[in-house]
Amino acid sequence: MRRLTLAVAGACPMFIKLSFRQLLLGVFLLIALLLSATSIQALFTLDRLAAESREVGQHAVVLTANVQRLAERSVAMERSARQFLVLDDPAFRDRYAAAWRDGEDALSALSAGLPSVPKASFTAWRDQGEQAWHALQAPNTKRAQRQHMLNTALAGLSPINEELADEVKREVDQRNQRILLGLEHRRSVLAGQLLASISLAAALALGCGMWLARPLAQIEGAIDRLGGNRYDQPIEVEGPDDLRRLGQQLNWLRQRLASLEADKSRFLRHISHELKTPLAALVEGVALLEDEVAGTLTPNQREVAGILRQNTASLQNQIEDLLRYNTATFAAQHLQRQSTDIAALLRDTVDAQRLQWQARGLDVAVEGGAPPISVDPGKLAIATSNLLTNAVRYSPEGGTVRFIIGEQAGTLAIDCIDQGPGVAPEDAAHIFEPFYQGTRQPPGARRGNGVGLSIVLEYISAHSGSLQLLPASTGAHFRIELPYEY
Repeated sequence: MRRLTLAVAGACPMFIKLSFRQLLLGVFLLIALLLSATSIQALFTLDRLAAESREVGQHAVVLTANVQRLAERSVAMERSARQFLVLDDPAFRDRYAAAWRDGEDALSALSAGLPSVPKASFTAWRDQGEQAWHALQAPNTKRAQRQHMLNTALAGLSPINEELADEVKREVDQRNQRILLGLEHRRSVLAGQLLASISLAAALALGCGMWLARPLAQIEGAIDRLGGNRYDQPIEVEGPDDLRRLGQQLNWLRQRLASLEADKSRFLRHISHELKTPLAALVEGVALLEDEVAGTLTPNQREVAGILRQNTASLQNQIEDLLRYNTATFAAQHLQRQSTDIAALLRDTVDAQRLQWQARGLDVAVEGGAPPISVDPGKLAIATSNLLTNAVRYSPEGGTVRFIIGEQAGTLAIDCIDQGPGVAPEDAAHIFEPFYQGTRQPPGARRGNGVGLSIVLEYISAHSGSLQLLPASTGAHFRIELPYEY
């Protein structure tokens, strides 16, 4: 297939200057022309066969009519000759002469229509007719001799007529057989031409289709990379002129998006730095107020100081989460894959958060197993850690969090199931959006900033995997799917 594609591409370098639409139209017209030429050839062949069949039919009718006419004239000649011998009336001899001339005409037509028949048969019929005519012209005094000569001449006509009838039948059969053989030959030729035309049209369509499919696949891959925030690979599209221009526009878009992403990262780093400095001073000042360094606080003043401390801590967490999400989106574009045992990675993740889930009396289990997979273990550890943090935060005290590992059809699956309140139906479509917070929050807990699951999605998408929220009767059920071949 690759050779066919290269052959088509190499044989038609001028196609590159054409647009995608022009190429499709050209290929369609070329295939239509090829099939039309085959159809016209078949039509002409059928016309020739029909003409030959008509000619053979007409020839058979003419030969049959002439051989019947010859037989009828022979009977008429014999009847007139015998009547003349009995009655001696010249009118009967004239009738014999007329029948003889008519038989000669039919004989001449048969001779022209049966070129393969020996001329001796036609000559014999003429000789017999002429002998009978001489017998009729003999003097009446030699009646017995004339009767004998007439009987001898007329007796030879019937076998000759039968022989010529057999030759006509044989000629008609031979011509019919030639027509059938010609029909079979032309049918074979037409079948071969039709098969060759269809094969050539299919090869042409397949070759051009594969040649045109390559730039479409390049465009699709480029769009996927842009959608996945991967701007490090230049976009190059080969093929028709308009698709190459589209590739250039996509590459310009990639550069523009990369520039905007870099500007956004610089802005976030700058603004976070600018915010952290006065925020640190504000936190320190609130701490000094609560320590009554500036003097004893009244109950109302202490309440205000507590409100300030709580809000400054919340603002600090929001800034850190914003920086963490920005760092994750950038890091997702640079994976360092290596063969990883997912079960071991999950056990390490669970051990790293042992204090948190044990403090709430939870039971965290890792179940199942799968062959090692090529992933970035650091980023996948962050993704599974965020899922565990989310599950621990929403699970009731004494509940259970389960990680289930499985492999099917070349895909690794990691299920994270908790016993919390689950995700509200109205939140399911937005749960992976950055900074989105669901309506079902754990009682008494500080509201999060909604970046944990977004970071999971970023890292899993970077691995060409998927993150899903599956239906569950109780709690939340998240599934990570990672392909073994990427």
